[in-house]
Amino acid sequence: MSALNWLNAEAFSAFGQHVIWSDMIGNTIGLAALALGWRRSVWTWPAQFLSGLILVGAYASAQLSGGVGKQLLVIGVALWGWRQWSRGTQQAQDGSIAVRFATWKERGALLAAAAVGTLAVGGLFTAYPSLSWSPWADAYIFVGTLVAMVAQARGLVEFWFAWLLVDLVGVPLAFNSGLAFSGLVYVIYLALVLWGMRDWWLRSRVTAPALEGATA
Repeated sequence: MSALNWLNAEAFSAFGQHVIWSDMIGNTIGLAALALGWRRSVWTWPAQFLSGLILVGAYASAQLSGGVGKQLLVIGVALWGWRQWSRGTQQAQDGSIAVRFATWKERGALLAAAAVGTLAVGGLFTAYPSLSWSPWADAYIFVGTLVAMVAQARGLVEFWFAWLLVDLVGVPLAFNSGLAFSGLVYVIYLALVLWGMRDWWLRSRVTAPALEGATA
């Protein structure tokens, strides 16, 4: 049995849901990546990269081409985010990434990118039904994930708000797609997102005066 076949084989069944290895392993690593992001560790990015690689197989097995595309995008953004954080690890006094709230201009750019991106990707998925059986929900998650990762790479607290909005759609879509473990992990993501949001929020109030003092 090849590694890909093994990853897409059933790991176990519970409550009528069949969980495959790639879904379970990829999302477990993704969960660790989110926890590392909360801790502002640069290791969040290689973890997201590895999670994306494994989840490509999970979404391919569920015939969710849009999900496959999202994970390929995650892989690319993870490499970019890794580079960004590797260059900025000395911004905070403890050696971690300094975080802050976005400016109104940055927020507007993120919202505009999310809206235009969702319309564009949703239109693509609608025109080619083979890409996704749930085009608009898939497009929303696809673009929302990208926006969240870009905000994370820039150390913006709004990263957590973006993930929260993605989770609200991601949970039911994952269960309806037969990726039960993804749905369960999205629920756990929700708790981590709320926790991480509070931590980054408080952290931004500490690092902002320090950065201002450093540039004075």
